[in-house]
Amino acid sequence: MHQTYLALAASGVIATAAAFLDRPLVLAVAGLLPLALIGVLRTPLIMALGFTVFSFFRIHEVFPALYPLRIPQMLALAALASLGWNMWCRRIQIYWSSELAVFSCFFIIVSIGVIFATNRPEAWSSWSGTYVKIGVMTFALAWAIVTPAAFKLVTRTIISAGALVSFVALYNKINGIGLVENTRVTIGRDIGSMLGDPNDLALVLLFPASFALSTLLSKSRGKASRIFAAISFVAVFAAIIATQSRGGLLGVTAVIGVFAWRRIPNKGVIAVGAVAVLLILFLLAGVGDRASGGAHEEGIDESAMGRIYAWGAAWSMAITHPVLGVGLNNFLSNYWAYSSHWDGNNHAVHSTWFGVLAETGFVGLIFFVIMVAAIVRSAIRSVRQLEMFTGRESADILIVARAVEAGLVGFIVSGTFLTMGFTWPLYILLSLASAVSHYARTVKS
Repeated sequence: MHQTYLALAASGVIATAAAFLDRPLVLAVAGLLPLALIGVLRTPLIMALGFTVFSFFRIHEVFPALYPLRIPQMLALAALASLGWNMWCRRIQIYWSSELAVFSCFFIIVSIGVIFATNRPEAWSSWSGTYVKIGVMTFALAWAIVTPAAFKLVTRTIISAGALVSFVALYNKINGIGLVENTRVTIGRDIGSMLGDPNDLALVLLFPASFALSTLLSKSRGKASRIFAAISFVAVFAAIIATQSRGGLLGVTAVIGVFAWRRIPNKGVIAVGAVAVLLILFLLAGVGDRASGGAHEEGIDESAMGRIYAWGAAWSMAITHPVLGVGLNNFLSNYWAYSSHWDGNNHAVHSTWFGVLAETGFVGLIFFVIMVAAIVRSAIRSVRQLEMFTGRESADILIVARAVEAGLVGFIVSGTFLTMGFTWPLYILLSLASAVSHYARTVKS
């Protein structure tokens, strides 16, 4: 009711202004405003999830025709308005968890590090442009995802977004569009998209793999849902192979391994199978013939040894700045001063762990590892609790719990070769792990 009054008041103000200004188009918009505003205020999860999907999967860059519409910016404003309104009206229950507590500590460390960064403008730009949005949405998603319907919506949205990106990646591969080294697939390389680097594309594709596989292996899902999940997983799997990303191949193998671990009694068979699958994937992807770790440009390694030099530089940065590191997104600008092998180009760290170490110091790395451990512990505990429950609704949450568990293992493994410390995947998993744990505690009590 409050939303209706607010929408009508806003509509009245605009309509009055339109009448005085003789603007019939504005008057028409004013007529639609109540419905639009009510829709925004009543759907905080959809607004927050929409912003997260567009920001992480870069949908507006995958489909450039959407770029001029500024959809992420509009969704950001809508999400903040809807979340603020529903928190004020107490329709969203604010709770606390160990995962959110540790994340808060890490977020504070990163934020303080911005002040003392070696390149403050770069650190501030990264913090205000991306990381603070990740921080806000981490809490927003954790607090907004509370019902089985919400969990189901999240699962379907993530799988659908992953399928869309995968289909475009495979189309580019088939048609030779934006390929790095003539073999490695990218998306939006000509417009400067983040997905224009094959390693970053693999990072994005890796995230929906666990959700698609979890849905596919769930007996509670209908035939149509499982078929769609199967098609999506195959597309994601093929697209990751097309990126020729070592981290992506390791990550998707780890995701498959987690589900196999829970279903195959003989663990030795799983270990041998994982090695065999990984070797086959590396051969299919042609990783051995690669000349670089990404693309021939600043910030991308030109060989596997480039990673060793980059990790050494990260260690040197941490030794020199042990408490807060060199600052958020400051690795590249400091590379030349700390690398033992300077070839005239700055190189990306291509490691989550070394990246966090360099940019937040030993203190930040400790809290980061604690945060990852807390999420893993929560995910494993939630899966065990939910497996004891019966009913279709609990099955919907169990799909998410298993996907989070597998996704975390994929993150930990692929993090060796992919820079994921300050990007969306881990924090979305944190939100979902916290939401699943909160639901499991609520049902159990």
